[in-house]
Amino acid sequence: MIEVSRSYCGPAPAADAWWGAWNGDPALIAVLAMGVAAALRLTPDRRRYGLAALGVLAVAFVSPLCALTTALFTARSVHHIVLLAVAAPLLALARPAGRGGVPVTLTATTAMLWLWHVPAIYDRALSNIAFYWIMQLGLLGAGWSFWSATLRAPIPVAFAGLVGATAQMGLLGALLTFAPRPLYAAHLASTISYGIGPLRDQQLAGLVMWLPGMLPFALAAGWISARRWGALVRVAA
Repeated sequence: MIEVSRSYCGPAPAADAWWGAWNGDPALIAVLAMGVAAALRLTPDRRRYGLAALGVLAVAFVSPLCALTTALFTARSVHHIVLLAVAAPLLALARPAGRGGVPVTLTATTAMLWLWHVPAIYDRALSNIAFYWIMQLGLLGAGWSFWSATLRAPIPVAFAGLVGATAQMGLLGALLTFAPRPLYAAHLASTISYGIGPLRDQQLAGLVMWLPGMLPFALAAGWISARRWGALVRVAA
């Protein structure tokens, strides 16, 4: 029987040991291997996006980043951005998911992100493997649907969705940055060996979401514009 009342990524590592905490979970490795096999069956233009997405997911869940997220809320914020703003759009480019429009998928993604930042729910996810994977798959699935809708939408609708996604992530980041006390019990003691307290860790996490977290959405807006403009030029030619 699988023990689920513990952190999936293991105990919080100390500052001098996290870089060696690789995740060798056989089930995870098998799933990633099946993903690679599926990506190799895609057309060449989609295959590269699929393989890139799987590489990003390997960084998120196999590399020491997984263990570091147990210790630092800042690392958890980076992890969420990697899922929502890097892996999810790559998956959408490789194999679009869902048929919902931008407003619906943006609402779902926003609800999913904010839900998993409710302190009691977040702490539960870090102490229970089943909840952990519900969180990860929920965020990735919602992001996958959002980016699929955004990439196929008209430019004004796509831009509106990207602005909305940026705004809600920035607002959540601001709330975390300016919260007067630590909100997450899971990180009250795990930050000490890194030389920062839980409140400073939480503030840094908020800044990551507030500033660097917005960058992928801005880059996506530019990429979509360039791609659509290139398509118009080819048609005109």
